[in-house]
Amino acid sequence: MQITYYGQSCFQVNIGGYKILFDPFITPNPLAKDIDITKIEADYILLSHAHQDHIHDAEAIAKNTGATIIGIWEIHAWFAEKGVKTHPMNIGGKWPFEFGTVIMTSAVHSSSFPDGSYGGNPAGFVIENDEHTFYYAGDTALFSDMKLIGEMYKPEFAFLPLGDNFTMGVKEAVMASRFVGVKKIIGMHFDTFPYIQIDHKEAMMIASFNEAELILPEIGKPFDI
Repeated sequence: MQITYYGQSCFQVNIGGYKILFDPFITPNPLAKDIDITKIEADYILLSHAHQDHIHDAEAIAKNTGATIIGIWEIHAWFAEKGVKTHPMNIGGKWPFEFGTVIMTSAVHSSSFPDGSYGGNPAGFVIENDEHTFYYAGDTALFSDMKLIGEMYKPEFAFLPLGDNFTMGVKEAVMASRFVGVKKIIGMHFDTFPYIQIDHKEAMMIASFNEAELILPEIGKPFDI
């Protein structure tokens, strides 16, 4: 499975012959200044919640690629009005797509659109098919029900936020990996803003001490997992 990081919490994952994109916030991000969103390919765009730093480029990429946006009902309604293809979901639901099944999980956070209107509940996703299962936590605090995700779906790895202040930090992410039952953590939601800058060396040490493998991906550089 090939993964490309585009900064903040945005990843393109090639799975089942399809390209799925998570939470595109690219053009306003100075760390992603070398990324041209018109060249990003996507068949589906999964949005964890409605905050600006997770949806900013979703409309443009969806219209450029013809991708379907997957999100909670309020996100579906918001983007459907903009003429974008959407698929609505809600917490606890699942749906079989061509690339695999998407399960929408809880996240402990908040959610509103850039104009301040209600964005529905924040969410995470479990993606599973015959070859892979992984967990994308979205923006979230650590919460004990993550253990259920591990028990039910047994993911191979997890995308977890690290930046603290608005989400859990590195120590909590390591605990989340234990709850979910994974050793491999792909970090996200770090360094973009001063509030969420992390010490990379310290983060790697914390993960290593707790026998977890932490990947701090480079923007624009694909990697395999």
